[in-house]
Amino acid sequence: MNATPKAPIRRSPAGRPLSLLRAVGLAYAAPEPVVGPKVVLRLPDMGDYEAWSRLRDASRRFLVPWEPAWPPDDLTRTAFRRRIARYRQDWRDDQGYAFFLHRKEDGALVGGLTLTNVRRGVAQTISLGYWMGESFAGQGYMSAGVRAVIPYAFGVLGFRRMEAACVPENAASVGLLERVGFTREGLARQYLCINGTWTDHALYAFVQGDRLG
Repeated sequence: MNATPKAPIRRSPAGRPLSLLRAVGLAYAAPEPVVGPKVVLRLPDMGDYEAWSRLRDASRRFLVPWEPAWPPDDLTRTAFRRRIARYRQDWRDDQGYAFFLHRKEDGALVGGLTLTNVRRGVAQTISLGYWMGESFAGQGYMSAGVRAVIPYAFGVLGFRRMEAACVPENAASVGLLERVGFTREGLARQYLCINGTWTDHALYAFVQGDRLG
């Protein structure tokens, strides 16, 4: 009797089985951290709550002008638990990849990065977002984090293009993207609702083959 033929394994453009990519968000199979010279990026978990809530609360005035409006319960443990569940589901489904950014020397939480708006198929594109705690701003940690996550996104995750958008008046964000090697491609009018206002954004991209700055 002939054996039933096995279905072919679906693979990402980078050659990784998609089933493995979708499993890495599970609590028992978290992805390996992404390690750079100054920082370590890893999937957030509930153990990060205290450090995350303290840093976000201390940085509220610093972050609010550049972010979507914060829900009233944003810093509660319950809301954080929902956030962690969403992050893990997105990892499983290849719909998004969230990282907390830790200082390499002592493990301190300094900020976070997200890769969202996944477009597979003929696009192989993802969008970069990030936030930095005020007390750690201007020390090169976010630049190090972006430089570390780009090879990971283009290698392990199989993307070819990373997009980013920022409010043109946010000089720190503009400087970060241009310093790392992103190219400005245009202006999107009323692109995102930031702190309750629909706001124009400068559009940037980094594509496979570009040189990291």
